[in-house]
Amino acid sequence: MSALVTGDAVVLGLRPARLPSRALALVIDLAVVWAAYILVSLVMLFATASLDAAAQAATTVALFVLVLVGGPIAVETLSHGRSLGKLACGLRVVRDDGGPIRFRHALVRGAMGVIEILLTFGVVACIASLVSERGRRIGDVFAGTLVVRERVSSGWAAAVPPPPPWLVGRFAGLDLSRVPDALWLAVRQYLMRMRQLDPQVSWTMAVRLAEDMAACTGTPLPDGVPPAAYLAGVVGERQARDARRAFGAGWAAGGAVPAVAPPGFVGRGPGPVWASGARPQPAPDPVAVFPSAGLPASGGAAGPAGPGVTGVEVANSAESRVRSTGFAPPA
Repeated sequence: MSALVTGDAVVLGLRPARLPSRALALVIDLAVVWAAYILVSLVMLFATASLDAAAQAATTVALFVLVLVGGPIAVETLSHGRSLGKLACGLRVVRDDGGPIRFRHALVRGAMGVIEILLTFGVVACIASLVSERGRRIGDVFAGTLVVRERVSSGWAAAVPPPPPWLVGRFAGLDLSRVPDALWLAVRQYLMRMRQLDPQVSWTMAVRLAEDMAACTGTPLPDGVPPAAYLAGVVGERQARDARRAFGAGWAAGGAVPAVAPPGFVGRGPGPVWASGARPQPAPDPVAVFPSAGLPASGGAAGPAGPGVTGVEVANSAESRVRSTGFAPPA
C-alpha cells in the first residue's frame, strides 16, 4: 500500500492499516461496546420495571443509540481516533492529510458504521476495505479519514544524511543559540525525506528553510552552497557540538578518541588485568590512534616532531595518551 502524502507532496511516515489488523481492532471495540450495552440494559431493565411497554421500548432505543452509536463516536472524538481496539493494535484514525480527526469525522464514521458494521455484521465494511487501495471503508470515504498504523518497525525510520565532506567544520562559527526547536525539527524532517519529495517541491522547501536558518543565525547563506547541503552542514555542526558537550572536548580535535577498554580488559592498576580466557589485543599504532602525536607509523623511534614542538613534548604527550587508554606502546 502507498504511503500517506499530504497536499504539499510531503510523504509522512504513516502506513495505511491492513484489513486483518483493522478487523482485530473492530472485534475488540465491538466486544467492549456490546458488553457495556448489555450491562447498562440490565441496569435499566430493573430501573424501569414499573414503566409501561412504550416507555421501556423508548428506553431500549435510546440505549441503542447512546451506547452502540454515541459511545464509539465520543471515544474517537476525545481520543483523536484511538479507540480501545485501535490502541491495542497500534492503529489510529486520521484525516486524509494526516491531521487528527474531529467530531464531524467521528460522527460520519459512526453513522455509516451502523449500516456497514452493525446491520450487516461487518460484511459491507470488509468488502469496501478489500476494494479500496488504502483499506478504507465507506465511512472513511464519506468522512475523509484513513486508519493508519502508529507502531511500525524501526526499519521505516530514516536517518539524517551527513553533510558533504567539504562542509565539515565550515559552520563552526555560527551562533545556533537563537534557532528555535521548531525550525530544527522542520529541518531534520526535511533532510530525512527530501529524496522522497518532488524535485521542485524539495528545492522550494530547502530554500525557505535555509533562509529561516540564516535569519536565526544572523549569517547570510554562503555563496555556491546548495540550500540542502547548507542545512545538512548546520545540522552536522549542531550534532558535533552536542557530542562535544556530552563526551568532552576531546571529540572536537578529531585526533583523540575516548578511552574505551579493549575486549577482556576488566581493570587498571599496576598492570592490565585480563579476564579468564581473554587474550591481550595487539597495541594499536600510536599514529593511527593519535595522529597529532608525531610518532612514526611503524617501529618505536620517534619521528619528526613538527615545527615548534620538541621531541620531549612529543614523547610526554604520547606517553600520557597511551596511559589514558590502558594500551602498552609498541616495542
